[in-house]
Amino acid sequence: MGYIKLTLPKHSDDELTNSTTTTPLLYSADSLNHNQYNIHNSNINTNNSIVMPPYADIDGGLPQKSGDILGGDPDIGVETAHQISSDSWFQVGFVLTTGINSAYVLGYSGTIMVPLGWIGGVVGLLAATAISLYANALVAKLHEFGGRRHIRYRDLAGFIYGRRAYSLTWALQYVNLFMINTGFIILAGSALKAAYVLYRDDDALKLPYCIVIAGIVCGMFAIGIPHLSALRIWLGVSTVLSLIYIVIAIVLSVRDGVETPPRDYSIPGDKVSKIFTTIGAAANLVFAFNTGMLPEIQATVRKPVVQNMMKALYFQFTVGVAPMYAVTFIGYWAYGSSTSTFLLSSVRGPVWVKTLANVSAFLQTVISLHIFASPMYEYLDTRFGITGSALAPRNLGFRIMVRGGYLTFNTFVAALLPFLGDFMSLTGAISTFPLTFILANHMYLRAKKNKLSSGQKLWHWLNVCFFGLMSLAAAVAALRLISVDSKTYHLFADL
Repeated sequence: MGYIKLTLPKHSDDELTNSTTTTPLLYSADSLNHNQYNIHNSNINTNNSIVMPPYADIDGGLPQKSGDILGGDPDIGVETAHQISSDSWFQVGFVLTTGINSAYVLGYSGTIMVPLGWIGGVVGLLAATAISLYANALVAKLHEFGGRRHIRYRDLAGFIYGRRAYSLTWALQYVNLFMINTGFIILAGSALKAAYVLYRDDDALKLPYCIVIAGIVCGMFAIGIPHLSALRIWLGVSTVLSLIYIVIAIVLSVRDGVETPPRDYSIPGDKVSKIFTTIGAAANLVFAFNTGMLPEIQATVRKPVVQNMMKALYFQFTVGVAPMYAVTFIGYWAYGSSTSTFLLSSVRGPVWVKTLANVSAFLQTVISLHIFASPMYEYLDTRFGITGSALAPRNLGFRIMVRGGYLTFNTFVAALLPFLGDFMSLTGAISTFPLTFILANHMYLRAKKNKLSSGQKLWHWLNVCFFGLMSLAAAVAALRLISVDSKTYHLFADL
């Protein structure tokens, strides 16, 4: 077996995006940090430098193919079956905007504004926007840390902390994305049920049945679209669909708000329940803006990856949040504390208009789910070597069996516990808080510790501690809400 040297760019972390010079000397045997990197089956030569065999297991990432250039980018040191560095920052910005303006926005009036009221809701949304942009920028700036691109969240965590962090981050991210996708299927089923009852209110088509239909359609779309970059035209379709249901919801809400008497904006519940619903709403705030898969999305952007990703983030948190703000605030203004967790269930208007809005929400949810399921698809496709033509019989059969099986389980959980607001709160508590705020701040602190002032270090530690406490409190509140709703409604409830 031959040996080759592992190369990294010869420059500082801050210069990574602008330099292409490399050096063959990676680590010396005397200076290697064995706590961060665990290199197996390597050979130390007489010059006291380490040379790597073709398969070198570096703790902090999956086994690397040192001699291969994968994904079309020589700076990427891990194998992937999906496309890398192929999309413009504008397309990536639309991916992020599609996520933030998914049909979930139709629930924020009821799940954020109702528990928080006008002052808490408005201030909370603005604060969540600012801190989410900040936290995502921290992760984006670490994308090329250490002289290589980290195309997965778990790869970045593993590179900084080691193998255990790699596994823990993967578990957190899997839970995060699984619950987001479960929520999307609940949303799609709710939109389908809302469209059905406009014509027949006979309870023949129950919510669990609608959820199953939604799961089948999501599965068909997942089989037809091989990877995230292949969405392309579908992102434009998603934007049009989002505008349809957002504009309809806003217009009908304004009309209802003008025609109805003054609304009650008081926060419902007793003192104890208000505490728990407020904490749960705080989790919904961070859920609204964050994906938990920023490195995976950033992997698709063209070079320079950090600068282009920052453009995409600025687009998301300026132009992208405007429709969400509008529908959230206007929906609450129109219906007050009686706003439902799915705004289209509250609005009044022509049947055909409400049908168009619900069908648009259903279809857009199918596209959005594919975005948030893509890290799991990428892992499975890479793990089993699914490359080449998307229509090859082996690849098509794999997607049918594996992606179909994954979404079948998603659909079962969605039908079993169709409590959308509770899912949003629990997802924000146990995965969005840790991934987006706790881990982002601590990774940046760990990676840039020699370049940060004492004040900056203190700031990041305060963020880690504060969001750690928020995560714990929000998890308790979300579990309580699920427990209460489980007593009020039965499993496979027709809400």
